[in-house]
Amino acid sequence: MAEDLLDLENHCVELLAERGVTLDDIADCARYLQADYHVDLTSEELLESVHAVLSKREVQYAVMTGIALDKAAEEGRLGDKDLIALMMSDAPLFGADEVLAYGICNTYGSIALTNFGFIDKKKYGIIRKLNRAGKNTGHCNTFIDDIVGAIAASAASRFAHRWVRDVDEEEH
Repeated sequence: MAEDLLDLENHCVELLAERGVTLDDIADCARYLQADYHVDLTSEELLESVHAVLSKREVQYAVMTGIALDKAAEEGRLGDKDLIALMMSDAPLFGADEVLAYGICNTYGSIALTNFGFIDKKKYGIIRKLNRAGKNTGHCNTFIDDIVGAIAASAASRFAHRWVRDVDEEEH
């Protein structure tokens, strides 16, 4: 199988980089989501969680699919001009991009979903940059901005789950 021949996590990191996204960018978004609860938390501390999220096959598949769809829209290769127009404009009611992102969040529970909704609304950091760069520029960032938000939301949620577990263990 093709996935046996590739390290899909590294492949996804490369795909993200090709679209202007670093793991540090994603960790910064995850830190933003936890900043009210852990004021001294650094982005560097969240890199482990970002890597853990990206190590999951379903996340890797979502990254690969979303970026491929964005590229196909840019290149006019989707076979439906109306769909291409929707994606190129990141139409507000399109929704398929969020649905793909929910698949990532579902691996980390309801907190990841609420974190995703928050960061998707706030458009923090690299998400804002991607969202703006995809508007009327010939670039399609319809899927990648939500994928990055979902990875950040999941990394923040993973951190929160581990923090609560550690606090519970200390109390018992």
